[in-house]
Amino acid sequence: MKKLLSTLALAATLGFGLLGANIVFAEDVAPVATEAASKTEKAADVVAAPVVDAAAAAITAAAPAAAPAAAAPPVPNKGDTSWMLIATALVTLMTIPGLALFYGGLVRQKNMLSVLMQTFVIFSLMGVLWALYGYSVAFSGGNPFVGGLSKAFLAGITPDSIAATFSKGVYIPELVFVAFQLTFAAITPALIIGAFAERMKFSAVLMFMVLWFTFSYLPMAHMVWYWDGPDAITDAASLTTVLGNAGWLWAKGALDFAGGTVVHINAGVAGLVAACVLGKRIGYGKEAMTPHSLTLTMVGAALLWVGWFGFNAGSNLEANGYAALAFLNTMLAAGAATISWMAVEWFHKSKPSMLGAASGAVAGLVAITPACGFVGPMGGIIIGLLVSPICYFFVSKVKYMFGYDDALDVFGVHAMGGVFGALATGVFVNPALGGMGVYDYVANKVGAYDFAAQMTAQLYAVVTAIVLSAVVSYIALKIVDVLIGIRVSEESEREGLDTTEHGERAYHS
Repeated sequence: MKKLLSTLALAATLGFGLLGANIVFAEDVAPVATEAASKTEKAADVVAAPVVDAAAAAITAAAPAAAPAAAAPPVPNKGDTSWMLIATALVTLMTIPGLALFYGGLVRQKNMLSVLMQTFVIFSLMGVLWALYGYSVAFSGGNPFVGGLSKAFLAGITPDSIAATFSKGVYIPELVFVAFQLTFAAITPALIIGAFAERMKFSAVLMFMVLWFTFSYLPMAHMVWYWDGPDAITDAASLTTVLGNAGWLWAKGALDFAGGTVVHINAGVAGLVAACVLGKRIGYGKEAMTPHSLTLTMVGAALLWVGWFGFNAGSNLEANGYAALAFLNTMLAAGAATISWMAVEWFHKSKPSMLGAASGAVAGLVAITPACGFVGPMGGIIIGLLVSPICYFFVSKVKYMFGYDDALDVFGVHAMGGVFGALATGVFVNPALGGMGVYDYVANKVGAYDFAAQMTAQLYAVVTAIVLSAVVSYIALKIVDVLIGIRVSEESEREGLDTTEHGERAYHS
């Protein structure tokens, strides 16, 4: 009966998204996209009357003035398009196999396959939901907090549709933008599974992810990233219009280049809530729960690092100097954080570990995510050096002080790394500290830096991500628990989720 209820509930949730596609909450505004194809009218031919006689007056037919030629529609640059296709593939690599192997190596052998399965299926499911209604809710007009459904089922999006970048007059195919953002929407829920690894029902995982994706990820993405695009801003009046149409946090001036709030804080807080609601694993704190394969964890971390270049540099949407800046900052911050974590651990435990080095790299990648296109390379190094001690403290001290079982430290690394990165962005974007500043699209140049205003905007984004994710996660988990239950039985947990949930084993030796 529980399996039947699980199936019905999941189908109902999906059905809501499908049926909702016919509902329009408000007049939607294209999400930084316009149709490329346009038609021009032919100018009427000028016809001259023939001369009938040399003595006769020449009579000519009056010809209407030629209509001015319509402006040619913008054509996406093939270099930008090629880079974005590569970046999309790189972000896919982050999740499958990167995140799957990173998490899989950290759990006990009896649960390896369950982590691989959860990551693989979540990525697949979220991708489908993104096309059905996710893209429309995140990247179409509606209100400051959530988009509409005018592009549900990707309605109206063709190979000729274009999406704006961050430069005036520069566009990429909208289908590329859809695919790129799909990978973000797919990896973010998958990050959460590390917090409740080894103890949650697979059916409950899927139902929770559908609810969380719909009511936490999509509104957050809309609030932080949705606007009408740079070409919509020509003067102060048009800027006011754009601010009125934009997502709430974008309009407040919050800076999040690639997802510090939307992805990492959002997922990290959900992980903490899930870990607390489910409770500790059986034997936690009493039995050894060491990672079964640090070799696979290192491979997964390396794949995450490589894929993160697409995640961060791809978020520039163009193949230019700012993409190069985001690329370099990603490299430097991850390297600095690896060294920093190793040094802190070496001092604290007398020995540096491979797990610590991998954790430091991920912490650095998380922290630089919101800042990568806004800060200079030295700012990137400082962010990497400072984030590891913060995350290490939460992983090694805070977790045990409060007694929650965040199995793979999703909260300690992603949420806290994301919080630090979001706030550090507000500091190091300052041109006086080597940052790029905040671009003024009215004046078409970098605007004056205001520390108080920028940090206020960053705090708004951080607090909003924490509160939204915490509330949605708690309610979603309670709904799932009532409908089908969220935790496996004690017998299943002791035997391992590989066999009890999937009837397979990762290893046969």
